[in-house]
Amino acid sequence: MATRAANDTSGILSNRNLAYAMAALLAVVLAAVVRGGGGLMTLPLLVQIHLLSMMAVMALTVPMLLRAKGTPRHRRLGRVWAGLMWGNAIITLFFNMGSGHPVGGVFVGDWSPIHALSLFVMVMVPVAVIRARRHDRAGHASAMRGLVIGSLLIAGFFTLPFGRLLGTWLAG
Repeated sequence: MATRAANDTSGILSNRNLAYAMAALLAVVLAAVVRGGGGLMTLPLLVQIHLLSMMAVMALTVPMLLRAKGTPRHRRLGRVWAGLMWGNAIITLFFNMGSGHPVGGVFVGDWSPIHALSLFVMVMVPVAVIRARRHDRAGHASAMRGLVIGSLLIAGFFTLPFGRLLGTWLAG
Protein backbone atom coordinates (compact mmCIF):
# COMPACT_ATOMS: atom_id res chain seq x y z
CA MET A 1 0.00 0.00 0.00
CA ALA A 2 1.38 3.40 -0.95
CA THR A 3 1.93 5.90 1.81
CA ARG A 4 2.47 9.63 1.76
CA ALA A 5 5.59 10.71 -0.16
CA ALA A 6 7.45 12.22 2.76
CA ASN A 7 6.67 9.96 5.70
CA ASP A 8 9.10 11.91 7.83
CA THR A 9 8.32 15.59 7.25
CA SER A 10 9.81 17.18 10.35
CA GLY A 11 13.28 17.76 11.65
CA ILE A 12 16.65 18.28 10.13
CA LEU A 13 16.88 14.62 9.04
CA SER A 14 13.52 14.54 7.28
CA ASN A 15 13.26 12.63 4.02
CA ARG A 16 12.88 15.95 2.22
CA ASN A 17 16.07 17.39 3.75
CA LEU A 18 17.99 14.17 3.06
CA ALA A 19 16.82 14.31 -0.55
CA TYR A 20 17.94 17.93 -0.88
CA ALA A 21 21.32 17.10 0.68
CA MET A 22 21.70 14.18 -1.74
CA ALA A 23 20.81 16.38 -4.71
CA ALA A 24 23.37 18.97 -3.58
CA LEU A 25 26.08 16.33 -3.15
CA LEU A 26 25.27 14.88 -6.57
CA ALA A 27 25.58 18.37 -8.09
CA VAL A 28 29.01 18.80 -6.47
CA VAL A 29 30.15 15.37 -7.71
CA LEU A 30 28.92 16.15 -11.23
CA ALA A 31 30.76 19.49 -11.12
CA ALA A 32 33.94 17.70 -10.01
CA VAL A 33 33.68 15.16 -12.83
CA VAL A 34 33.10 17.94 -15.38
CA ARG A 35 36.02 19.97 -13.99
CA GLY A 36 38.13 16.80 -14.08
CA GLY A 37 37.84 16.90 -17.85
CA GLY A 38 38.87 13.61 -19.37
CA GLY A 39 40.29 12.33 -16.09
CA LEU A 40 37.44 9.88 -15.61
CA MET A 41 38.48 7.87 -18.64
CA THR A 42 42.06 7.54 -17.34
CA LEU A 43 40.94 5.83 -14.13
CA PRO A 44 40.97 2.04 -13.72
CA LEU A 45 37.77 0.47 -15.04
CA LEU A 46 36.49 -0.54 -11.59
CA VAL A 47 36.91 3.02 -10.34
CA GLN A 48 35.00 4.35 -13.36
CA ILE A 49 32.20 1.85 -12.72
CA HIS A 50 32.14 2.75 -9.03
CA LEU A 51 31.97 6.49 -9.63
CA LEU A 52 29.33 6.33 -12.36
CA SER A 53 27.14 3.84 -10.55
CA MET A 54 27.35 5.81 -7.29
CA MET A 55 26.18 8.86 -9.21
CA ALA A 56 23.24 6.76 -10.42
CA VAL A 57 22.51 5.68 -6.82
CA MET A 58 22.57 9.30 -5.69
CA ALA A 59 20.22 10.30 -8.51
CA LEU A 60 17.80 7.47 -7.64
CA THR A 61 17.88 8.33 -3.94
CA VAL A 62 16.32 11.76 -4.44
CA PRO A 63 12.95 10.70 -5.92
CA MET A 64 12.81 7.63 -3.69
CA LEU A 65 12.97 9.87 -0.62
CA LEU A 66 10.50 12.42 -1.97
CA ARG A 67 7.84 10.27 -3.64
CA ALA A 68 5.27 7.84 -2.32
CA LYS A 69 6.59 4.69 -0.69
CA GLY A 70 5.32 1.17 -1.35
CA THR A 71 4.27 1.81 -4.95
CA PRO A 72 5.32 -0.52 -7.77
CA ARG A 73 7.61 2.24 -9.05
CA HIS A 74 9.26 2.63 -5.64
CA ARG A 75 9.84 -1.13 -5.45
CA ARG A 76 11.32 -1.26 -8.98
CA LEU A 77 13.66 1.66 -8.29
CA GLY A 78 14.50 0.11 -4.93
CA ARG A 79 15.67 -3.10 -6.60
CA VAL A 80 17.96 -1.13 -8.92
CA TRP A 81 19.20 1.01 -6.00
CA ALA A 82 19.92 -2.03 -3.81
CA GLY A 83 21.73 -3.84 -6.62
CA LEU A 84 23.91 -0.84 -7.38
CA MET A 85 24.73 -0.25 -3.70
CA TRP A 86 25.58 -3.88 -3.03
CA GLY A 87 27.63 -4.17 -6.22
CA ASN A 88 29.54 -1.03 -5.30
CA ALA A 89 30.31 -2.39 -1.86
CA ILE A 90 31.87 -5.45 -3.48
CA ILE A 91 33.84 -3.34 -5.96
CA THR A 92 35.31 -1.19 -3.18
CA LEU A 93 36.74 -4.26 -1.46
CA PHE A 94 39.27 -4.23 -4.29
CA PHE A 95 40.31 -0.63 -3.56
CA ASN A 96 43.30 0.03 -1.35
CA MET A 97 44.46 3.21 0.35
CA GLY A 98 48.04 2.32 1.15
CA SER A 99 49.66 1.36 -2.11
CA GLY A 100 50.68 4.78 -3.32
CA HIS A 101 48.49 4.36 -6.41
CA PRO A 102 47.13 7.80 -7.39
CA VAL A 103 43.51 6.67 -7.03
CA GLY A 104 43.90 4.76 -3.81
CA GLY A 105 45.57 1.57 -4.94
CA VAL A 106 43.30 -0.68 -6.92
CA PHE A 107 43.90 -4.45 -6.74
CA VAL A 108 46.69 -4.34 -4.17
CA GLY A 109 45.06 -6.21 -1.33
CA ASP A 110 45.73 -4.01 1.71
CA TRP A 111 42.71 -3.10 3.82
CA SER A 112 41.96 0.18 5.53
CA PRO A 113 39.26 1.33 7.95
CA ILE A 114 37.14 2.60 5.05
CA HIS A 115 36.57 -1.02 4.04
CA ALA A 116 34.36 -1.34 7.13
CA LEU A 117 31.88 0.88 5.30
CA SER A 118 31.82 -1.62 2.43
CA LEU A 119 31.07 -4.42 4.87
CA PHE A 120 28.36 -2.28 6.53
CA VAL A 121 26.68 -1.76 3.15
CA MET A 122 26.98 -5.45 2.26
CA VAL A 123 25.08 -6.29 5.47
CA MET A 124 22.59 -3.42 5.60
CA VAL A 125 21.33 -3.53 2.00
CA PRO A 126 19.99 -7.08 2.41
CA VAL A 127 18.62 -6.14 5.84
CA ALA A 128 16.74 -3.21 4.30
CA VAL A 129 15.40 -5.41 1.48
CA ILE A 130 14.25 -8.13 3.87
CA ARG A 131 12.51 -5.57 6.08
CA ALA A 132 10.72 -4.11 3.05
CA ARG A 133 9.62 -7.56 1.86
CA ARG A 134 8.25 -8.26 5.36
CA HIS A 135 6.35 -4.94 5.24
CA ASP A 136 8.31 -3.69 8.25
CA ARG A 137 8.03 -0.03 7.27
CA ALA A 138 9.77 1.38 10.34
CA GLY A 139 12.62 -1.13 10.12
CA HIS A 140 13.05 -0.58 6.39
CA ALA A 141 12.99 3.21 6.80
CA SER A 142 15.56 3.01 9.60
CA ALA A 143 17.92 0.83 7.57
CA MET A 144 17.55 3.07 4.53
CA ARG A 145 18.18 6.24 6.52
CA GLY A 146 21.35 4.67 7.92
CA LEU A 147 22.52 3.80 4.43
CA VAL A 148 21.65 7.21 2.98
CA ILE A 149 23.21 9.19 5.83
CA GLY A 150 26.26 7.02 6.47
CA SER A 151 27.10 5.41 3.18
CA LEU A 152 26.05 8.14 0.79
CA LEU A 153 26.06 11.56 2.44
CA ILE A 154 28.88 11.22 4.96
CA ALA A 155 31.06 8.95 2.83
CA GLY A 156 30.26 11.08 -0.23
CA PHE A 157 31.29 14.24 1.57
CA PHE A 158 34.62 12.66 2.49
CA THR A 159 35.44 12.04 -1.17
CA LEU A 160 36.01 15.79 -1.49
CA PRO A 161 38.67 16.94 1.05
CA PHE A 162 42.18 15.76 1.91
CA GLY A 163 43.51 15.60 -1.63
CA ARG A 164 41.02 12.92 -2.71
CA LEU A 165 40.37 12.62 -6.44
CA LEU A 166 36.97 14.35 -6.62
CA GLY A 167 38.16 17.17 -4.40
CA THR A 168 41.22 17.65 -6.56
CA TRP A 169 39.07 17.75 -9.69
CA LEU A 170 36.61 20.14 -8.06
CA ALA A 171 39.38 22.53 -7.02
CA GLY A 172 40.65 22.42 -10.59
